[in-house]
Amino acid sequence: MSISDIEGETLVRLARKTVTDYLSRGHVVTPEPVSPVLQEKRGVFVTLNKITGEEALLRGCIGYPLPVKPLVQALVEASLSSALRDPRFPPVSKQELPRILFEVSVLTPPILLKAGKPKEYPSHIRVGTDGLIVEWKQGSGLLLPQVAVEMSWNPEDFLSNTCVKAGAPPDEWLNHGTTIYRFQAEIFEEESPGGQVLRKKI
Repeated sequence: MSISDIEGETLVRLARKTVTDYLSRGHVVTPEPVSPVLQEKRGVFVTLNKITGEEALLRGCIGYPLPVKPLVQALVEASLSSALRDPRFPPVSKQELPRILFEVSVLTPPILLKAGKPKEYPSHIRVGTDGLIVEWKQGSGLLLPQVAVEMSWNPEDFLSNTCVKAGAPPDEWLNHGTTIYRFQAEIFEEESPGGQVLRKKI
């Protein structure tokens, strides 16, 4: 079910409050009652971008690819993980929060990408709409739909970089033993730290 603008704002505000409360008091928030839509099991990712000069650079991004938990619960856990447990970055400090933008991506369930032969996969991928998951013999990796747009990738670039995210060679998507999934996302982001929340168009 689609997420309304008000529900999207609720999620982004909750993500910021979750991290702020934990860094301030070591307290994990208990979400207030929310709409039935936000209680459905959904995949969700929380992305933190830190304003540095005129740029906003990635500061953390972790989430649940699959709909295994109620959305608000998954969001709280993903928010803390993005801020504190992304292995690419040191934990976020309380002092950084005034420069961090919160972004929430609510995912549709992944759908297996089917093609007659692997080299046909790119023709089935819509950059700006689809996110990708690559599963191979040694692991898996996910990239959100907005990443391909932000990096100006074509479908082949997108596939190759998702393979790299999975710890695989860039051309692993051409292997018949590799599985590709696609999904979509509704994305909501702060215009400024703690400011207005907008639906992100990609």
